[in-house]
Amino acid sequence: MVQIRADILIVGGGLGGVAAALAAARAGRSVILTEEFDWLGGQLTSQAVPPDEHSWIEQFGATASYRALRNGIRDYYRRYYPLTDRSRAWVDLNPGAGWVSRICHEPRVAVAVLEQMLAPYRGSGRLTVLQPYRPVAAETDGDRVVGVTLAHRDRDERIDVTASYVLDATETGELLPLTGTEYVTGFESQAQTGEPSAPAEAQPMNMQAVSVCFAIDHVDGDHTIDRPTGYDFWRDYKPDFWGDRLLSWRSPHPRTLEIVERSFTPNPDDDPLSVHADQRLNPGDGNLWTFRRIAARRNFVDGAYGSDITLVNWPMIDYFEGPVIDVPNASWHLAKARELSYSVLYWLQTEAPRPDGGTGFPGLRMRGDVTGSRDGLAQAPYIRESRRIRAEYTVVEQDLSLAVRGDHGAVHYPDSVGVGMYRIDLHPSTGGDTYIDVGSCPFEIPLGALIPQRMENLLPAGKNIGTTHITNGSYRLHPVEWNVGEVAGLLADFCLARGESPRAVRSTPRLLAEFTDRVSAAGVERRWPQIAGY
Repeated sequence: MVQIRADILIVGGGLGGVAAALAAARAGRSVILTEEFDWLGGQLTSQAVPPDEHSWIEQFGATASYRALRNGIRDYYRRYYPLTDRSRAWVDLNPGAGWVSRICHEPRVAVAVLEQMLAPYRGSGRLTVLQPYRPVAAETDGDRVVGVTLAHRDRDERIDVTASYVLDATETGELLPLTGTEYVTGFESQAQTGEPSAPAEAQPMNMQAVSVCFAIDHVDGDHTIDRPTGYDFWRDYKPDFWGDRLLSWRSPHPRTLEIVERSFTPNPDDDPLSVHADQRLNPGDGNLWTFRRIAARRNFVDGAYGSDITLVNWPMIDYFEGPVIDVPNASWHLAKARELSYSVLYWLQTEAPRPDGGTGFPGLRMRGDVTGSRDGLAQAPYIRESRRIRAEYTVVEQDLSLAVRGDHGAVHYPDSVGVGMYRIDLHPSTGGDTYIDVGSCPFEIPLGALIPQRMENLLPAGKNIGTTHITNGSYRLHPVEWNVGEVAGLLADFCLARGESPRAVRSTPRLLAEFTDRVSAAGVERRWPQIAGY
């Protein structure tokens, strides 16, 4: 078996993992970064989810390196894509002119930019990237992780990695059970957290839906896929709270739970520069085609794109029949989630009501080349909820709920190491719950949420920080995941340089002040400016 060592091992190459690797490598550390799928970038790339961001993202509320990623994506389009003169001059270029984000784009572009950001450290040998590998075992000595065993996805090959610090940046917190790190899943009880939206009893197997996304365009011809094996089940599937069959244009409004009907108009002749993606003003999901559109053909010179490309991450592909964490049949549920996505496409192509009174859009074509897969779907499922560490500090609903905090704004943490903003947005869950949507204040990220209660050299670097089922709904999105990963990388370096533990850094005023100064110097915003009318 191959054995290698580095200062810092980062398991999981999603946004948090990449941000952690950049921070640690820039600090001069030797870093090993692993990833199970073909693309680095996680929800932004292999999961194919356009960025979910707050309304002020163009001005403030993100780390400098996350802003560099966003600017790099726009620069990549300007450098290599045949944009129209108007679109090229658009300062806040939105390549897809989607309504969900100010920078909807094709996932492959994000892959290219992330690789560019990592390239100097790969070239120098400071960063080693192992793909496609996933963790299968870990060795611990008391409260420390000694090593992690990685298995190749496609062949019988294993690597043992030892490191002074180990960061779990996996989508589901895979290192937590492997290392015996204490963690929670699903809903905590109201008695445990005091949260207004929590149930009376804990529900550890009640987790948010997963989704398997895919990209489509609309062109001449019949591109109907083969009828999926489970299509009849999904066509007739009608959750109690849905108001109609799952495969329909009607579904609950996430905020009001009123049953609303959405439209679907492929390739509308709209002006991409007229799209103002601000979900405070317009949630943007009225027309599902433009909601998560990732390539707007009118942004490009005539003939460059024969069709828009849109990303299907819509209510009807949410799979909540069972959890995929800590259950023996996780692979079965993931297969059923994929079957649901194929069934949605087949329904769109054959039975979906059209505005002209007909049914089906046979011109819809699955674009597996856009998502980098042979089967047409995203390479990886979109996982909204991870295992979460039992942390030194757990963020609860009362910390950021607009209804609770009001004009006071979210809690100010003395150990803040970043900021974020997103409504508490919970999708239907495996316990039969419908949407939970709670208004939130612009919030901070406490360092205590990144520190396990017991383990000394394992840090979370993604959605596995100390949040609850409820507050995960705000802390799980792209900019926050990046911020968490970046700070985890900075913290590991800081602790190595000073011979101190993460817990000591947080509990020692002198060390905490020194570390937060280091975080600020790296371009991480720790406090929000005064914002009127959020």
